[in-house]
Amino acid sequence: MLDSWASGPTKTAIVDFVERVTTDGPDFVAPEARVAVFDNDGTLWCEKPMYIQLDFLLRRFKEQADADPALRERQPYKAAYTGDLQWLGDTVTKHYQGDDTDLKPLVAAILTAYHEITVDEHASLINAFFADALHPTLGRPYTACGYAPMVQLLRYLEDNGFTTYIVSGGGRDFMRPITGPLYGIPPERVVGSSVGLVYRDGHLYTTSTPEFLDDGPIKPARLWSRIGRRPILAAGNSNGDIEMLQFTEGSSGPSLQLLILHDDADREFDYVAGAEKALELAKTGGWTVASMKNDWTAVFD
Repeated sequence: MLDSWASGPTKTAIVDFVERVTTDGPDFVAPEARVAVFDNDGTLWCEKPMYIQLDFLLRRFKEQADADPALRERQPYKAAYTGDLQWLGDTVTKHYQGDDTDLKPLVAAILTAYHEITVDEHASLINAFFADALHPTLGRPYTACGYAPMVQLLRYLEDNGFTTYIVSGGGRDFMRPITGPLYGIPPERVVGSSVGLVYRDGHLYTTSTPEFLDDGPIKPARLWSRIGRRPILAAGNSNGDIEMLQFTEGSSGPSLQLLILHDDADREFDYVAGAEKALELAKTGGWTVASMKNDWTAVFD
């Protein structure tokens, strides 16, 4: 049980919470109401030096820049063509600090990268990517970049009658092909950002029209529309998860807010950029902060 979690206040807080809500008494929660939601990037798997989905998209951007030299002077195609991971990392950090100047051209490129293909073709491209791609600095297959302690937490919660969901800013249809083998979470329990779809001739086709960017205050709205229950446990790692954690905190009964702190440069990464506000709220709100360095005996399997 939670073998990759070190003994200490964080593990104790998790176990005590689960025992309280599953044992007869004032804090008991019926199994159907035991809903736990998890962010994905930086919470269940690595998000540095860039989101894994961005690596998938960068390969497409480079293909487009190879075919059209004019794109090589425009972001994000320029970053993809030159291998500038710093620009991409800074774009995400600036977003979580309230500056979307660079995010707008990135989103525009994302929306047109794979439009007008079927959802089945899209899933095949994603599966092919995960079959070969390695993390650029850790040298591990992306399929081995899931955090062992968090996967154990998912199983522990499910063994205690919880239903677990992913609620992420990442692309819903990018995550769905991999969440089953990586986390044991089926596609119908994945909530994420999405583009519009159109039905034609027996197939669903992607469009270049955004449907939802499942981040910040959109997260509680989207999880409610999909799940129809207020979670009693939420886990995240950045400012983009604040509203989801607060929504869980507003439960009329017991709840647990878990924030992952990336502070282990030896085994993963050490950074707080993009999580500053969340960490401050954790201090004042009594949220549980899980230190990778101190609370995890192992990061990866």
